[in-house]
Amino acid sequence: MTKRDGPVWFRIRACAGAARRRRAPVGQGDDAVAATYEYRADHYEHRPATAIHPLHAVLLAATVPLFLGGLIADIAYSMTYQIQWTNFASWLIAGGMVFTGFALLWAFIDLFRAGRRRARAVACFVLLLVTFAVGLVNSFVHARDAWGAMPEGLILSAVVTVAAVIATWLGYSSLRMGAVS
Repeated sequence: MTKRDGPVWFRIRACAGAARRRRAPVGQGDDAVAATYEYRADHYEHRPATAIHPLHAVLLAATVPLFLGGLIADIAYSMTYQIQWTNFASWLIAGGMVFTGFALLWAFIDLFRAGRRRARAVACFVLLLVTFAVGLVNSFVHARDAWGAMPEGLILSAVVTVAAVIATWLGYSSLRMGAVS
């Protein structure tokens, strides 16, 4: 509490739009009188929302098209039995694993600086870990020959794609403009 030109200034964190009444002593010593004053939320300090880092956003966003491309290549192989589709799927899954690994590393670091949004950061980290683990198994399945990769490769590609979409959605959902974190 500091004084500037007579009135008392308070620094209070609260919800926007709320008005509260406080009783504060006015005067000194025995002559102190309790005065009621009202302050509004317009004068509160608001901390800006912490958004995800742009590099983390790129790493999260890159996983979805790569794993989705691997799923589409697996679907194309299951319809045409052209071996080149499994090669495409293998390379797309490998690229998705690279970006998922870096996004997982970033999410791990973000756990330590999460603050109030720790639950969301833990959920994003766990989903990225699941995506990485299932993607690794999917890479091993696709390392077999084309006939041996199906139907497990198609199912694992679908699971990895859904996990990557959910992890990306959860990672981007921490981005709030004008919110108090």
